[in-house]
Amino acid sequence: MKSLIETFYSAFSDLDSETMVNCYHDDIVFEDPAFGVLKGERAKNMWRMLCESQKNKDFQVSYSNIKAHENEGSATWEAFYTFSKTGRKVHNTIQAHFEFKDGKISKHTDTFNLYKWSKQALGLKGFVLGKTKYFKHKLKVQTNRLLDVYEKHKANSN
Repeated sequence: MKSLIETFYSAFSDLDSETMVNCYHDDIVFEDPAFGVLKGERAKNMWRMLCESQKNKDFQVSYSNIKAHENEGSATWEAFYTFSKTGRKVHNTIQAHFEFKDGKISKHTDTFNLYKWSKQALGLKGFVLGKTKYFKHKLKVQTNRLLDVYEKHKANSN
């Protein structure tokens, strides 16, 4: 299962979303502080959207500390990019936990310091609001709205 995690992050580093989502079980459950809980095709589309949005930009991913057993695994990954809404540089360190089923990732939970991220991405606004429930809720609403638009566009282009 360690090689599955390595494949996932190597593909992410290359912005190869299709290889990434092929590592996911059809019944995938993904969760992180920015999107909340995403299931199935919606979780896969989140990676497709993120990879497409970072093409030809300064996005970089590194990963380390991969551990895996038969049913679960973990990794640390870091993202380096410019936050498009503010033009501010972000370096986010994420702890990932995985559960496996049928040789694929069935549950993927990413955790990171949302307050630290908000200060980097949003500056003073993030410093002031980043710890509030209001900010956490608003961020999830905004990210899921972006995903809704992406999925609608994707459906209309097929």
